[in-house]
Amino acid sequence: MTLEWKYVTQALPFLWEGTLVTVAASVLALVLGLLVGIFVVLGRRSRFKVLRGLIIAYMSVVRGTPLFIQILIVYYALPALGLDIPRFEAGVIALSLNSGAYISEMIRGGLMAIPKGQLDAAKACGMRSSLIWRRITLPQVLVLILPPLTMEFTGLLKSSALLSVIGLVELTRRAQQVIGETLRSPEVWLTTAALYFVMCFALGAVTRRLEKSAAAYRL
Repeated sequence: MTLEWKYVTQALPFLWEGTLVTVAASVLALVLGLLVGIFVVLGRRSRFKVLRGLIIAYMSVVRGTPLFIQILIVYYALPALGLDIPRFEAGVIALSLNSGAYISEMIRGGLMAIPKGQLDAAKACGMRSSLIWRRITLPQVLVLILPPLTMEFTGLLKSSALLSVIGLVELTRRAQQVIGETLRSPEVWLTTAALYFVMCFALGAVTRRLEKSAAAYRL
C-alpha cells in the first residue's frame, strides 16, 4: 500500500486545531489537578473524620477504576443528577479528578523531603500553621515535585485522547474525522502519533531541565 501524504498535508490545519484543544484541556486539567492534590493532602490531615473518609473513598475510586470509565461517568452519569456539563468541561473535570489523586501522592512525597527542622524553627518563631504552609512548605514542595509534575502533564496529554469517546473534538477526534472523509487511516494516524510525540518530546526536554534545577535546589 502506497502512502499518500497529500491528504495529510491538506488536513494539517484541521489537526492542528485539535492539537490546541488537546493542550488546552491538558493544561487546565493539570492546574485543577494540582489544586485537587493540595486539597487531598490537607484533607487527609484534617481532624474531621468525615472529610478524611471522603478523601479515602475518592482515592480508592480513582485508583480502582479506569480513566475511561471515569470520563463516561462525569459526562453521562452526572446529567442524571441534574448536572449537565459540556464536553470540554466534563473532560477537564474527569482528567483533573484522576490526576489530582496521583498529584497528592507527589505532594506527600515532597512534604517528607522537607527537613523537619525548618518547620520546628518556624513554629518556634510563632508562625501559624497556615502561614508555615503558605510561606515555607508549599513553595518548597512545588519546586521538588516539578519534574514528576511535568511527567504527569505528559500523561495527561496522552490520556486526553480518551476524551474523543464523549465527542470532544480534540486531536484524536479530528484524526477520526479526517479518516472518515479521506479513508486514509495509515497516513492520518502516523501524523497524529507524530504530533503527540512532538508534544511529549518537548515536555521530556523540559522535564530533564527541571530535574537538574530541582537537584541544584536540594543541594
